[in-house]
Amino acid sequence: MKFSVFSVCTPEYDIPGTVQLLKKLGYDGVEWRVTDPPPTEKPADYRYEGRYWSYNKSTVNVATVDKEAANIKDVCHSAGLDICNLATYLKLWDVAEIERVLYAAKIMECPSIRVDTPLYDEKEHYTSLFNRSAAQVRELEKLAAKYNVRIIFETHMGNLIPSASAAYRFVCECDPKYIGIIFDPGNMVYEGFENYRLGIELLGNHLSHVHVKNSMWQLVETSPDGVEKWRPTWAQFKKGYADLGRLIKILRETGYGGYVSVEDFSNVEDTVTKLKNNLAFLRQL
Repeated sequence: MKFSVFSVCTPEYDIPGTVQLLKKLGYDGVEWRVTDPPPTEKPADYRYEGRYWSYNKSTVNVATVDKEAANIKDVCHSAGLDICNLATYLKLWDVAEIERVLYAAKIMECPSIRVDTPLYDEKEHYTSLFNRSAAQVRELEKLAAKYNVRIIFETHMGNLIPSASAAYRFVCECDPKYIGIIFDPGNMVYEGFENYRLGIELLGNHLSHVHVKNSMWQLVETSPDGVEKWRPTWAQFKKGYADLGRLIKILRETGYGGYVSVEDFSNVEDTVTKLKNNLAFLRQL
């Protein structure tokens, strides 16, 4: 088992800066955020808590990732870091863009790329949306095989596969060599929680990558008649509802040998302190 950081968590650092930071902290690899580049200046509605997505300098431009691939590979490998995943926000039907990232991943010697699954917004019947999307995954499998790079999908609240069971059903007809799943227990605090061992055993060889972060539910309102309203939010590794100790134990017992990638959206500590403490905690576990 190796440890990496998803660069969404290093928004203040550019690509070379992120590489040097992770090398200094002792991580084994990096998972690059691949999407549209940040604006040249902070947006007018910039919020510190939202910096991960609104003003993230540690982002590989999805439009030019193929052209930058060789240089990024050299920068990472010179620092002793693997590139363990390219995490895009591309949709299932963005085929040309997906192929560009697959090509870049092959150059980078990166084993996988992330593609988003559709949101479940209740406007289309779930079964219809699921079947249509799963059919497209089987088409993407052919593209993944062409480049010998796996396409992976994340257990994520609000979309088609919030749980491991839903994720397995989504990919079970595909070859796990080319199609896989990111297991994310922090997301599953929001939606989709299942026994970790159940999910990991069910996914089997389709388990490709693991994200670690933590979350908790907070009481936000109580109505005059006493009805409580709760809402999930991000938390520090040691303070949320996801049992990261149990997760690591089960991953070890089931023989998982891939990457565990830090994706921590808490805001109590600065980036360097947070990532340093996260790695120490994971190694302790």
